[in-house]
Amino acid sequence: MTVSWSAYRRARRRSRQAWGVLAVFAVSALGALFWFFTAGQFAAAEPAASGPTEAPVFDPGWMKPVVPVHPVPPGTALSALDALAVKGRAGKDNYSREAFGQAWQDVDRNGCDTRNDILRRDLTAVVFMEGSTCRVAAGTFHEPYLGEFVDFRRGSESSRAVQIDHVVALGDAWQKGAQGLTAGERQSLANDPLNLIAADGPANQQKSAGDAATWLPKNKSIRCHYVARQISVKAAYGLWVTEAEKDAMKRVLGSCPDQQTVSAR
Repeated sequence: MTVSWSAYRRARRRSRQAWGVLAVFAVSALGALFWFFTAGQFAAAEPAASGPTEAPVFDPGWMKPVVPVHPVPPGTALSALDALAVKGRAGKDNYSREAFGQAWQDVDRNGCDTRNDILRRDLTAVVFMEGSTCRVAAGTFHEPYLGEFVDFRRGSESSRAVQIDHVVALGDAWQKGAQGLTAGERQSLANDPLNLIAADGPANQQKSAGDAATWLPKNKSIRCHYVARQISVKAAYGLWVTEAEKDAMKRVLGSCPDQQTVSAR
């Protein structure tokens, strides 16, 4: 059978087009596999963080405010951040928790210690110990750092699952100005509701004395509030930030430039 030259050329052209399509498909497939095995599998495995966008601060119905060294400046957290001093860390070899007073005192003198004040503020469906209007026995809450719902039950082991986090860790505060505060001012810093959030125990342990440059909540939806709260606490107690810490805070606030400072009043 005789095949014309024009038919032969058409067949060659269709063959080249087919091979071209196959080549594009192969490159796309290789690119997809490369993305999956480098970053995609982690993005697919990690669900988008969700949860509270802020945490409670103050309930005037039964809490009394703790007076800070300075009022929290009104306005944006970015403006307040720019007003904070930027310095390096001071030494911490002389740090002790006792420098901030006995843990969980009744600083606001409302008849209940600070830990139970914060549990009552942050939890819902609160149940008190029998015969008490202060000691929280149980409750539930939408935990802010992980964005998960948590049941709290008082007990020697179960209580550890929910801890009260110092938003500005006391060890961090000690290295960034708290050594220059009076004993009474440090006690206020450690018990100020502005600086306290009920949180997942393991997350709080992981944070330790970290600042925004070394630790941020896994729940991304609360990071703007969290960083604004740290800035507000540092402004209220005359503490400074490091350059790395300020850069980290600015990166977070870049997604929420209108985020306001946070006040306990």
